Amino acid sequence: MATTKATAHGRHIQVPNTALPSFILKSVFGLPGFRGEQQSIIEHVVEGGDAIVLMPTGGGKSLCYQIPAICRPGVGIVVSPLIALMRNQVDILRQLGVRVATLNSSLTGSERSKAKAALRDGKLDLLYVAPERLMMPDFLDMLDGAQIALIAIDEAHCVSQWGHDFRPEYLQIAELAVRFPGVPRVALTATADRQTREDIRRRLKLDAARLFLASFDRPNIRYAIMPKTEPRRQLISFLKSRLGESGIVYCLSRKSVEETAAGLKASGIRALPYHAGLDGAIRSRNQDAFLKEEGLILVATIAFGMGIDKPDVRFVAHLDLPGSLEAYYQETGRAGRDGLPAETLLLYGMQDLVLRRAMIDQSNSPTEIKRIERAKLDALLGVCETSSCRRQAILAHFGEVMAEPCGNCDTCLAPVATWDGTIAAQKAMSAVLRTGERFGVGHLIDVLLGANTDKIRRFRHERLPTFGVGKEFSRPVWGSVFRQLIVQGAIEVDHDHFGALKLTSVGGQILRGKTTIAFRRDQATRTATAAVAKKAERIELGKSDAQLFAMLKAERAYLAKTQNLPAYVIFTDETLAAIAKARPHSLSELEPIPGMGTTKIERYGMNVIDVVMAFEQPDDIGDSME
Repeated sequence: MATTKATAHGRHIQVPNTALPSFILKSVFGLPGFRGEQQSIIEHVVEGGDAIVLMPTGGGKSLCYQIPAICRPGVGIVVSPLIALMRNQVDILRQLGVRVATLNSSLTGSERSKAKAALRDGKLDLLYVAPERLMMPDFLDMLDGAQIALIAIDEAHCVSQWGHDFRPEYLQIAELAVRFPGVPRVALTATADRQTREDIRRRLKLDAARLFLASFDRPNIRYAIMPKTEPRRQLISFLKSRLGESGIVYCLSRKSVEETAAGLKASGIRALPYHAGLDGAIRSRNQDAFLKEEGLILVATIAFGMGIDKPDVRFVAHLDLPGSLEAYYQETGRAGRDGLPAETLLLYGMQDLVLRRAMIDQSNSPTEIKRIERAKLDALLGVCETSSCRRQAILAHFGEVMAEPCGNCDTCLAPVATWDGTIAAQKAMSAVLRTGERFGVGHLIDVLLGANTDKIRRFRHERLPTFGVGKEFSRPVWGSVFRQLIVQGAIEVDHDHFGALKLTSVGGQILRGKTTIAFRRDQATRTATAAVAKKAERIELGKSDAQLFAMLKAERAYLAKTQNLPAYVIFTDETLAAIAKARPHSLSELEPIPGMGTTKIERYGMNVIDVVMAFEQPDDIGDSME
């Protein structure tokens, strides 16, 4: 059975229903095939099913609602939390020939009128809106008169108070289930632990939605975490081997952002500040420069959501500790979205920990939220302190088991010094067991240190054999022991029972003396510093292909400048590298190249071929002379 659908290029096509998503993938997006769970998700939504999609940044989440919106009759409504992110998506989709618009506060009156008219006339495949505008009565009335293909809730972790970027405006989105029955809804996010996933399902009333849980692994990203000694010197050492590449440096405060950006400039490194306290025009100008210029570093506050959808960010550095492992993973996930190698660096110190805990304690959040936030901060610290593979520890937090060390993080590339923590671990886990697996880290450390507290006396824990057996270590050392035990899977946190610790089967083996365990000694070795400073090879090209790649980049820069667009919106580096290797001489030879959809070939195909021919012309002349 065939279906007729006006494609993103304004044509009508006859394609079998089952083949339509693949056709759109190739003809519109220029991609040869689906990755991972993409095809299953897209087919499920095209058929009208609700879905919760967890996929890492750069994993292709956007296609999971963009292709169904193009395939299904009507317009796909995409709820997105940031204007910059919406604008970026719209620029990219328009280059692909997709009929797309956005409605947000940055538009002029005429731009809003044009978008509304296109919605009313059924001339849109996708419409991006902020959650605040989505729930306005006049906008909902407009939607009542439109045919809706689907509703996509991007950055869905914003709906959960357990997540790292809670947005109260997202709570109202659940009302759409009642107002638009039968319209498929898709909630998507890159970072959500089990608790946040359950909160997304409940708050968005997606009880019957199918969960698609892709691997969180980003194998192209190298993770490195080091104790903070001389942060400015450490950062500059990291950046020196990456001059000419785009990157992000995160800081905790606006003052630190300003000082770091100024310090980098004084060292001859191109950097601009970006935080909520800047004048709006300056902030917008700096962000546009970062998107459109190559080799620029943006120094930004951790707390400020940036909405950067730039695929060729080659590194992300943190000069201060993020608030949670989810936030850290989301922020580092901005690197290497094009799939090419990228690096991250996190510098942390005890002062960061003190400040982060104070921010939690001084907030107006309910006690339960504060408890969760402390546990999430501890999970990040556990990854900082681990002596094992960073990637294994990160993935374990999201419920994913990685069988072997990754070989692409600092602890794999430069193994750290460790100490035999078996006896300490046995003492810690004995305290967990003897107190009935009902208490959190703070009370268990009090038991080990023999503290005289009201809680100890109330539960008569001073009578336990483990009371006071851990006086050889300080409270901070015991805190590190418990965090590393959690990271290594020996104990787990029971969030449903107020953060109580429980033994796992791995912990049972250690407690019974069946296996040993090692803990990390905190020290920044010369080997680790060298491993962090060295960058991975980005694109492997021969000398001649590299010269053609440079010419193609220059042509891309010209095309982007004439349209006031970021260069990557025209072509990604991966596409240019494939062109440099293939050296196409005709439009048909461009079709197999990733990123070369129908519209891209129509618009820029001859530009590309002209560059290839111009590059090869001297060789042709030389051959004829011989």
